[in-house]
Amino acid sequence: MSAPLNSSPTDETPAGVPRPREKSLGLPPASLETDIDGDITGDLKEAYWSVYDGAAASATVGQILGRLPRIVRQVGRLAWATDRWATVRLVVMQLASAAMLAFGLVATVGVVQHVVAAGPTPDRIRAAAPQLVVVVVVLSIRALLEYGVSVAQARLTPKIRTALEREFLELTAHVRLEVVDNADWHDEAYRARDRGLFYARQIVGQIITLASSLLGLVGTAGVITVLHPLLIALLPLSVLPVGAAAVSAARARFHSFKRWNALQRRVNVFSWLLLDRDSAAELRSDTAQHALLAEHHRLSEHIADEDTRLGLSSARLSLIGQAVGGIGTGITYVALCAMLINEWLPLAAGAGAVLAIQSSRSSMTQAVQVAHLVYEHAMWVDDLLRFQDKCRKLLPRRTGLTAPAAVKEIQLRDVSYTYPGSETSALDGVSMTLRAGTTVAFVGLNGSGKSTASRLIAGLHDPSKGVILWDGVDVMDMDSESVQSQVATVLQDPVHFPFPALANLTVSRGTLTEAIPERALAAARASGAEAVIASLPSTWRAVLSKRFRDGQELSGGQWAKIAVGRGLYKEAPVLLLDEPTASMDPKAEHAVYQAVLRGEHRADRITVLISHRLASVVDCHMIYVFDQGRIIESGTHHELMKLGGEYASMFALQAAGYLASAPETEVR
Repeated sequence: MSAPLNSSPTDETPAGVPRPREKSLGLPPASLETDIDGDITGDLKEAYWSVYDGAAASATVGQILGRLPRIVRQVGRLAWATDRWATVRLVVMQLASAAMLAFGLVATVGVVQHVVAAGPTPDRIRAAAPQLVVVVVVLSIRALLEYGVSVAQARLTPKIRTALEREFLELTAHVRLEVVDNADWHDEAYRARDRGLFYARQIVGQIITLASSLLGLVGTAGVITVLHPLLIALLPLSVLPVGAAAVSAARARFHSFKRWNALQRRVNVFSWLLLDRDSAAELRSDTAQHALLAEHHRLSEHIADEDTRLGLSSARLSLIGQAVGGIGTGITYVALCAMLINEWLPLAAGAGAVLAIQSSRSSMTQAVQVAHLVYEHAMWVDDLLRFQDKCRKLLPRRTGLTAPAAVKEIQLRDVSYTYPGSETSALDGVSMTLRAGTTVAFVGLNGSGKSTASRLIAGLHDPSKGVILWDGVDVMDMDSESVQSQVATVLQDPVHFPFPALANLTVSRGTLTEAIPERALAAARASGAEAVIASLPSTWRAVLSKRFRDGQELSGGQWAKIAVGRGLYKEAPVLLLDEPTASMDPKAEHAVYQAVLRGEHRADRITVLISHRLASVVDCHMIYVFDQGRIIESGTHHELMKLGGEYASMFALQAAGYLASAPETEVR
């Protein structure tokens, strides 16, 4: 047996198993380097969910305005695809509401004209009464329209989010396994879920508010133009300073939010450690609470300072904006007075202009603030939609041909596989034949390719080279998920489903609520889970999670039995056991192997066992020894021991641990 590249002949033990080369380590520094604030978590990389935070603060007004039409079209398509009639009603009522606002302003101007006209007061009031009735009717109609807008929005926005969330989860739950193993994909997925779905719901209402503000601005501008064309030139004097102040305040808020997020992420590190159940025991045994609390307190003070800074900045910007806007309004009113003095404008029209200008100021402020939100939140919605498009291209193979419900023989012919982003093959030219009614073992050092081979057999990965045949049919011609449905896989670290005990078994058959009682009991008995479930207060109905009321917590070994039971309940033609008993006690492990491996073999099932405990593979019909992605030995236990190669060396080393000479005892 040749030594690995990272060892020398002198590094080997008497049993011939190499030891890892040891590296020397210098003295650590006397203190940790920190950032400018002395924060040891200051080097945290940017969070996946903060990519677009503060983006509106760095965008120009032109960029925001230029992108708004595209955003509106995008949200409109989402709404149209979700509920067409609700979308139509929403648009029609929003336009009608804006029109009522303009009509109401015109009617109000009419009331003012009668009130300030010449003549006795009673006559003027009587003359204004019809216009006043019009104002009341118009405002009532507008109130009803706004109610209709709210109802349509209430019906539409949840549907949009539900449709997006359903599609998002449908796509992410079915993408190929190698995609899920990619850390960047995970960041994109959580970002799309945490931010994209959240803002997809909000953005509909924001666009409605923005549209209302812009339509109101257009309506009041139209009224001003009707009153006197020259008045439209005065409108920017009072409106634009308010808009500029709103822009500055919005940008300051977004910039501050970016800084606040960074600080909050740092303080959350310490909050998590102080609250986490897994760290609680060690935290107390090390009496490390004071150190973590000190860092938490210091960072919390930074956050409080940032909140104060934002509040003062907003107050200052508001003061400047109101001051500049006040000056512009003063200039506008001076110009109005000049027009009235020179009789360019009737007094009633001047009063109406004041009302229109005040309405325009309010609409402009609201439009600026909402436009910033829409601009930034639309980036998250864009991100969500792009991610969904990406997932559609990463779905598993769908050919229309399903895998057979029973398989007599699985062949791997010169199969190789390289994980995405890796330059080294995890499997390199592997060939083997697996037959129904037999138990096969994969053994070897960590990283030798055992689990990768099992994943290819399970249809979780597609071979980079070579073919995998089920009864002579290439699995690449079959739907990927149909292959996976015919393989039961039991992993060393199984999922702890927070479901009832029975559902933890039946989930392998694609259901949480329906069970075949006889099959469930047989699987529980064979796996050793029967005693575990019987000890629970509600037995089969007991929820296996402390997150729920009266939930039960299982040990690692108990979960392993549940996982084996889950695999057996599936009754698939292929059963893959990847270190299934690593966390079991010796008695439980023996019972599982007796039932699954040494019991009566099902004539229609192929069983594959991956194990580091070689005593468990002794009775397997065939043992494959993996090393660096290749099969270097194969045969029965007796054949491999007789060969005296890698398997015999590993088996002898493990056996030596149990056969060590007993130390001399001393009677006391």
